[in-house]
Amino acid sequence: MDDLLRRALDARVGDVLPAPTPLDPAPILSARLGVPVLLKREDLTPVFSFKLRGAYNRMARLTAGERAAGVVAASAGNHAQGVAYAASRLGIDAQIVMPRTTPSLKVDAVRRLGAATELVGDSYAAAAERAAEIARDERRTLIPPFDDLDVIAGQGTIGLELLHQAPRDLEAVFVPVGGGGLAAGVAAVMKAVRPDLRVIGVEPDDSDAMGRSLAAGERVALDHIGIFADGVAVKQVGVHTFALCRQWLDGCLTVTIDEICAAIRDVFAETRTVLEPSGALSVAGLKRAVQARKVKTGALVAVTSGANMNFARLGYVAERAAVGEHREAILAVTIPERPGAFLRFCAALGPRNVTEFNYRLATRREAHVFVGVEIGDAAEGRALVDELERGGHACVDLSGDDVAKTHIRHMVGGRTPEVRDEVLYDFEFPERPGALLQFLTGLGSQWNISLFHYRNHGAAFGRVLCGLEVPPKERDELRVRLDGLGFSYTEATDNQAGRFFLR
Repeated sequence: MDDLLRRALDARVGDVLPAPTPLDPAPILSARLGVPVLLKREDLTPVFSFKLRGAYNRMARLTAGERAAGVVAASAGNHAQGVAYAASRLGIDAQIVMPRTTPSLKVDAVRRLGAATELVGDSYAAAAERAAEIARDERRTLIPPFDDLDVIAGQGTIGLELLHQAPRDLEAVFVPVGGGGLAAGVAAVMKAVRPDLRVIGVEPDDSDAMGRSLAAGERVALDHIGIFADGVAVKQVGVHTFALCRQWLDGCLTVTIDEICAAIRDVFAETRTVLEPSGALSVAGLKRAVQARKVKTGALVAVTSGANMNFARLGYVAERAAVGEHREAILAVTIPERPGAFLRFCAALGPRNVTEFNYRLATRREAHVFVGVEIGDAAEGRALVDELERGGHACVDLSGDDVAKTHIRHMVGGRTPEVRDEVLYDFEFPERPGALLQFLTGLGSQWNISLFHYRNHGAAFGRVLCGLEVPPKERDELRVRLDGLGFSYTEATDNQAGRFFLR
């Protein structure tokens, strides 16, 4: 820790950030949560992300020979922009390898900064393999995104700034965790000076490599990682970052996609800035910690780590934010298929604001309605379900059902009496040309596709709900075929929303 503190104090970050990024009060959140909340605005750096700190600090320490040979980095976004910006300031030739799934916003930003780009594969792993090959063949220096002491020290300068900026009653700092560079740097630096402070990592609940590693006492490699908060989508944390976080981080907590979306909306309300999902992680974690009474009454800081948000994703974020804030309940309600039933159901809702209402005739016996209702909090949502059921309306709460919120709400009325032996699968598709053809070619023509729903949300990977007519005796063969496609998937045949509205 002492070595890292010295490295942070000697970091060259001031060359590109002559003034600390602001620590802004969040009065709306503070009033709602009942504790002082402040935002460390790393989204305001020249590349809209904290990654510039570590990349520049590492590259500023290259020898003359290393600078002449150039650098290479693998990244799907923010690290790439940090390296490209640092290279432009230092006069170093930079080559960035990015997955083909990288959104054009980030690719274009890197190119505008003067770095050469190469798009390889569908994942960070493929890009990293190609970057290592370039480093070896061209003798370029590889700039790691997180597992390097100078990179970690560069991120640790955020901790130095907070020690000067934060109020004396500061209780905890919440930081997003992917590979762990930011968390390791901030925790080690701040605790070297104020060991009583708490530094808490925040991860998506589907990409929690650091939390699992800390629990296991060793680095854990995830088989699958979530795709929404792509800035922290890391299968395994670093060697250095794990050692530092194991020693100094006060644990990790996880949050859902809906909670991240709600946090994006919270920060927009405070600052009129739109954070990217990983940039809002710390705010979501801070809110969860307060609601779970895991903090007392001291000031809390959330590091807003980035704002490289694709415009195409805003609709999805807005759609999920209300559920994440427990301001909207998503319900499947069964009513009789007869005149006046709709009126009776709406009367049961009373004066509540209906945010969504989807329905199509399916049978003459009963109707299933997909409905969104504005609520004040989670307790009101549970009370609403109980109230509807007491009134004779069978009701299922779908607020936590990801397939329902991603796919089914857009497909109500999609029943047909013709389908036979249908199974449903929820796939993650790379957002690149040819992905659909690759999927269909690999699947073959043995089974009929009975349902297909896909929405592009401007991310590296999209979500596809696919139905196939597969006789029971052939389903083992189907799973073998799907495993060979190379796409992540989960079976959704028994999803309750699908049973209500598609079957």
